[in-house]
Amino acid sequence: MMVVKIILNGFAEKRLEILQTLLSLIEPVGKETGCKSYSVSCDIDDKNLFCVMEEWETREDLDRHIRSRRLGVLLGTKSLLREPLSIRIYTVSRLQGMEAIEALRKKGDKKFGYGKDE
Repeated sequence: MMVVKIILNGFAEKRLEILQTLLSLIEPVGKETGCKSYSVSCDIDDKNLFCVMEEWETREDLDRHIRSRRLGVLLGTKSLLREPLSIRIYTVSRLQGMEAIEALRKKGDKKFGYGKDE
């Protein structure tokens, strides 16, 4: 699985334009082959700072998306941003879920005040 994190730090006066662009991409990107999830969030302390998180089944699916017009639309927002886009691509070889958290918490750690002896 591939995970992409994109940070957009926009000019305050361009916030609405950035938001409209991001919202217009959610549904179509989410329907692309291999897209497991696509979400947009806004920083709680800075309403002009946005984060796009994407999950892709395979590198081939992500590569297809990277070459797409849709990513081109996102890259085209550079004139609306205070800083260049920050894009990070992570290759995930192993996933863990809540069961990993529960197993560790069950095991316990007195130093942090949780676990078996609570």
